Amino acid sequence: MTRLWDKGGKLDETVLRYTAGEDHLLDARLVEYDVKASIAHAGMLQAAGYLTDDDHAAIVDGLGELAAGHAAGAWSISLEEEDVHTALERRLVARVGDAGARVHLGRSRNDQVLAALRLYLKDAASSVREAAEAVAEALEDLVESQGGLPLPGYTHMQQAMPSSVALWAGAFAAELRDDAAGLQAAVRRLDRNPLGSAAGFGAPGLKLDRERTRKALGFAEVHEPVTAVQLSRGKAEAGLAFECALLVQDLGRLAGDLLLFYTQEFALVDLASEVTTGSSIMPQKRNADALELVRAAGATARASLLEILGIPASLPSGYQRDLQRIKAPLFRTVDLAAESCQVVCRIVRALRFDPERCGQLTSARGLRAAERANRLVVKQGLSFREAYRQVAEQEKE
Repeated sequence: MTRLWDKGGKLDETVLRYTAGEDHLLDARLVEYDVKASIAHAGMLQAAGYLTDDDHAAIVDGLGELAAGHAAGAWSISLEEEDVHTALERRLVARVGDAGARVHLGRSRNDQVLAALRLYLKDAASSVREAAEAVAEALEDLVESQGGLPLPGYTHMQQAMPSSVALWAGAFAAELRDDAAGLQAAVRRLDRNPLGSAAGFGAPGLKLDRERTRKALGFAEVHEPVTAVQLSRGKAEAGLAFECALLVQDLGRLAGDLLLFYTQEFALVDLASEVTTGSSIMPQKRNADALELVRAAGATARASLLEILGIPASLPSGYQRDLQRIKAPLFRTVDLAAESCQVVCRIVRALRFDPERCGQLTSARGLRAAERANRLVVKQGLSFREAYRQVAEQEKE
């Protein structure tokens, strides 16, 4: 096995397993993006005169065939290959010969992985944003269908003031829209072309057109200077993970409310049987397990964010292999946010509030105490403090 860095020596098996880690598994999602970046890089090399037209055509065709084969399940990245980059280049050389060996000119595995990662994360941010907006839309549809039902509003876990399904669901919808906007904002640091920075110091002796690869890949700008590229590692990733953590936290709070509403004591909502599970010992039970897992997901997202923040925090400038360990918590957070949105959306779509129970829980006179105080101010011209005192005395009776 010849890897991108191979100089002919044999790599100890224990070291291979430790340094490759999970990359051969995690990188499956990066194949199509590494192919895109490699095609853009090859096009730039051809335009600069570093690749012949024939070699360029062979590289583009070969990479396209490899991407299609991977998508179809015809091949996967092995532990011995370590990562997507060796896997693709090795197969490309086997497929098109010496032309495949020319594609690495002017780039390092460092800018190569970052280009693929940023392209993937831009798409991932868009997908998670759409998933968050789908939950918001489901809640807005709930407002349309059941928004008029009254609910008690709580502070300090005590009934406080009148609320409604519209106010409750509308609040979560608004915050999820805000989370979606945050995910879009997180793309700013991802939207910079790292290709041409190589190992962090450019490619001496070559004239690389970084603007050309920027346009080909749809990045908003070229990441300059080249020495800033590796120094930025972890920042865009943490920014996206932070927005995912906020999203999952909001979903967890929504799940927490629904779990409370679903108890026999509250009995405010009915959850469809297809989104609940059963007990292995109690025949009568239906459990909202999915909502409990969503509620717990916030801890995982926050822990992943701290992991991402901690890895580069004390590193010197330039590339360090420590950065490889950002991938696992990053992908975990992105996947968790998307999956949590999907399951909450499904549950909300099947959610029904009980009108009778809503009326029962909002019938207490005390729930409107603040409203009564406000009316005394309006009708009798009392100060709010005097109106407050009078209503408080009435509540003692």
